[in-house]
Amino acid sequence: MIDTHTHLYSTEFDADREAIINAAIQNGVHKMFLPNVDIDSISGMHDLAKKFPKNCFPMMGLHPCSVKENWESDLQVIKTWLDEEKYCAVGEIGIDLYWDKSTLEFQKKAFRTQIQWAKEKKLPIVIHVREAFNETFEIVDELNDENLTGAFHCFSGNLDQAKHIINYGGFKLGIGGVVTFKNGGLDKVLPEIDLEHLVLETDSPYLAPAPYRGKRNESSYLKIIATRLAELKGVDLKTVDEVTTKNALQLFSTVK
Repeated sequence: MIDTHTHLYSTEFDADREAIINAAIQNGVHKMFLPNVDIDSISGMHDLAKKFPKNCFPMMGLHPCSVKENWESDLQVIKTWLDEEKYCAVGEIGIDLYWDKSTLEFQKKAFRTQIQWAKEKKLPIVIHVREAFNETFEIVDELNDENLTGAFHCFSGNLDQAKHIINYGGFKLGIGGVVTFKNGGLDKVLPEIDLEHLVLETDSPYLAPAPYRGKRNESSYLKIIATRLAELKGVDLKTVDEVTTKNALQLFSTVK
């Protein structure tokens, strides 16, 4: 299995990072994709990718919650790294109106800019969207073409929103711990969506699946997410593993 979104470089793993990664590998999660969030997270992410070059693959991007007054200078740092190093995606990027609505215009500009970089470099984007589907769709609708691909990370929307994303043609839905939540809503959406449109993720250390909800998440819990998805789709775990892995490798095509 592939964890397409995990912050294993986070300080929350400082005490046991190697053990957590080895536990994931032992549980069948052999590849873990690392989204960047701000300019301070870059060095730790790079260090981890260099230590586990066959298992951990970095992305580069500026998270919408990290888009502040100095966002333009931060983006220049992001662009410099994108030009110098190899990444599996531009991410995570997007729009978040849960924490701070006052930065919306900055977020939109940063999102547009990073989408253009991804298209130029033929890399997928990994989109963070929270309480901002309309604003996010507006921008992706505008910029979508045959050069734009990606994943809507931690998808927790409704069926109409899922279909909107699928209709772009080059995007997958990232399915994480929310699929195990009693009132998460995905139990009503995913039975209507073909497996070919889905990839798996944990978003660790956040959004741990039941029965670990509220505790630190980790990549080895991907199996719990995959098992619940198999139940919802009426297929076996092996099928979910094979199809979502194929989807991830197709989307993140620089990863071998």
